[in-house]
Amino acid sequence: MTSFQTISRVYAGMPTSDGAGVQLTRMIGTPELDMIDPFLMLDRMDNDDPDTYMAGFPNHPHRGFETVTIMQEGQMRHEDSVGNSGLLTPGDVQWMTAGRGIIHSEIPEMLEGRMSGFQLWVNLPSKHKMVAPKYQDIPADRIPSVVEKGCTVRVIRGQYGETKGPAESLMPVRVLDVTLKEKGTWTITPAENNTYFLCIYEGSIIAKNSEGQTQEILSPSVVMFEGEGAIQVKASASGSNILYCEGVPLNEPVARYGPFVMNTDAEIKQAVDDYNSGVLAT
Repeated sequence: MTSFQTISRVYAGMPTSDGAGVQLTRMIGTPELDMIDPFLMLDRMDNDDPDTYMAGFPNHPHRGFETVTIMQEGQMRHEDSVGNSGLLTPGDVQWMTAGRGIIHSEIPEMLEGRMSGFQLWVNLPSKHKMVAPKYQDIPADRIPSVVEKGCTVRVIRGQYGETKGPAESLMPVRVLDVTLKEKGTWTITPAENNTYFLCIYEGSIIAKNSEGQTQEILSPSVVMFEGEGAIQVKASASGSNILYCEGVPLNEPVARYGPFVMNTDAEIKQAVDDYNSGVLAT
């Protein structure tokens, strides 16, 4: 008989702004939910007022981790110091390994309509923090979908059944984008000792809590589970969309300062000095 995990915590996220004033909801990386090792941050963009997103994210640096931009609606132009450029359109994914240092910009290329998607930060182990930067532009038609009864699973990174996602990462992580039909059910079994979470970003889901009662969780919310066995969720009558992230925790010290994530304060100071002196991305 299959055993199922139960809901342990639900986090609604925190409204904030980033870049040149882009309004978003920070789901991970808040005082309430600092990180879920190895996932450092998760931002949910969802606005239909151009004044809240048009200024975008002008040139800014990164060092020590990977950024994952998942575009759902709208268009975003990417350019970086390594010479890469590309246009993210609905369904596209950009997976960037900042490594020792990169400077990039992400600017919307639309004048009206809804802008929605995610940016996820994946930490790197100390041995990989200073690798050469790498950029992957993954169009929607390269991301495979697995159609199951009541749901469709887009496999962005990692393995889902026999299907492998196209994104490459220095971390053994799994990123899935799940669409649940009306009252559809989805079940997944995380690997032992991995960390994982669901981010409900459209509609709502129903799952059991630790008291054995069914609980409805509205979007946007990050949901964490406890216990052993599989995770099983059911969409409400309106259906639901879920971002599922799973990875091997690093269990290493984390030192952060804005766009830099290292292991020690001394390494952070070096990153700031390198950026200020113009050698971070050289």
